[in-house]
Amino acid sequence: MACDYFFMYDPIMRVLTVLEILQARERVSGAELAERLEVNTRTVQRYIARLQDLCIPVESVRGVGGYYRLKPGFRLPPLMFTDEEALALALGLRALRQLGLAAFAPAAEGAAAKLGRVLPDDLREGVRTVEDVIALEPGPWVISTSAESLLAVANAIRWRRRIAFQYRAHDESVSRRELEPYGVIHLDGRWYVSGRCLLRQDLRTFRLDRISQLTLTEGAFERPAEFDIRVYLNRSMPFVQSAHAIEVWLDMPLAQAQKEFALYRVAMHADGEGTAIRCGRDNLESFAAMLLSLGCRVVVRSPEALREAFGRVAGRAAAAAQS
Repeated sequence: MACDYFFMYDPIMRVLTVLEILQARERVSGAELAERLEVNTRTVQRYIARLQDLCIPVESVRGVGGYYRLKPGFRLPPLMFTDEEALALALGLRALRQLGLAAFAPAAEGAAAKLGRVLPDDLREGVRTVEDVIALEPGPWVISTSAESLLAVANAIRWRRRIAFQYRAHDESVSRRELEPYGVIHLDGRWYVSGRCLLRQDLRTFRLDRISQLTLTEGAFERPAEFDIRVYLNRSMPFVQSAHAIEVWLDMPLAQAQKEFALYRVAMHADGEGTAIRCGRDNLESFAAMLLSLGCRVVVRSPEALREAFGRVAGRAAAAAQS
C-alpha cells in the first residue's frame, strides 16, 4: 500500500470542500464541482444531498446553465477566537516550513484562507497585520521532509501497522527495513521515527528525510504502553546515524554545560572538575567552532579528525584576523 493512500479524500472531507466552495462562490455548476473534486456529477449530487441533510440551505437550479448556491444571506457563524488564539493559529500555519514541511504550504494557505473568511472583521485585520510584519524563515539546520512520509508513519503508529521502506544511511549505504513504529518526533531540525526494527530485532531510530519507497505491510503489532520517544531519544539520540563519534572534555562545570548544550544532542557527565561530552556529528568544523564559542579549554579525546577540524578552523580564524 503506497503512501498515496493517505492522501485519498475522505467522503466527509469532500462534502466539507463542497461547502467551502459554495461559501466562496455566488454560484457553481455541478460539472465544475465534479472537476474540482475529481468525481462524477452523480457523486456531487450525493454530496449536496448530504449538506441538505445537515440543514445547510443549498439551492439548485436545474437544466442548461444549472448551478448550486447557498441560500442568499446564509453564512456559517464566525468562529470565536481571542486575539491570542487567532495569532497562534496564523503563526502556526506559517511556521510549517520551520519544521521542514514545505510540502504542506498549499494546505496551509488553504487553511489560512478559510480562517480569514470566518473570523470577525477586527480579528481578520489583526491576522493580516501579523502576516505583513512578521517574517518566518527556516534555519539552515532544518532538513526538508516528505509530508507523505510523515503522515504515513503517523497513521501507521495509530493503526498499529508495520511499515517497510528503503533507508539511506549517513555513509550512503542503502538497506531495506521493516519497522514497528512507536513514535515520531521533530528534533534539531529533523524528523525521526523510532520503533522496533525487524532486521536488527531491536529499537532503532531513522531520519524521515532518508526514507523512501515507504509502504504499509499487513503485519500488525502492539505498541509498548510505556514507550516515550522523548525519554528514549534522550538516551540514544547523541549517537544516532552520525558520521563521527565524538568525545571531548570541557573545562566547565556540569551544571553550566547542561545549560550550554540544552539545544544540542549530547550525552554528558561530570569528569573531575570539568565535563565529558559524547555525541555524534556529521560536520566536525561547525561543531569545533561551536565548542570554541564556549570560551573554555577543550580537550579532544576522539576522533583525530576533530583535531584536524580545529586546525582548519584556527587557520581560517588567523587569516581573518590578519585580513
